[in-house]
Amino acid sequence: MTAKPDNIDAYIATFPYEVQKILEEVRTTIKKAAPEATEAIKYAIPTFVFHGNLVHFAAFKNHIGFYPAPEGMEEFDKELAVYKKGKGSVQFPLDQPIPFDLIARITAFRIKQNSEKKK
Repeated sequence: MTAKPDNIDAYIATFPYEVQKILEEVRTTIKKAAPEATEAIKYAIPTFVFHGNLVHFAAFKNHIGFYPAPEGMEEFDKELAVYKKGKGSVQFPLDQPIPFDLIARITAFRIKQNSEKKK
């Protein structure tokens, strides 16, 4: 059994180069949308934290999983309708363009939500 990555760089390094490039772009997109958020590994996947968990992301064989919590999903329901979804997750297929702009907007929305919870 291999050790679980303890930071996002180590997590990304476990994937093939083409997937690493996508994961780095997802990471950069989230960082730009949430510059005050900190990086962590939670639930064994990359997580951004800002007044609590903000968003998570992960790579799988055929998709990138993005986890903005149920509240982050509801606001963007129409745009996410073309993707396979769970209660608080969405799958972006690796054989299609990743919607980085949508990831940025969802992340910005989650920043607003978590900021309001703090008040």
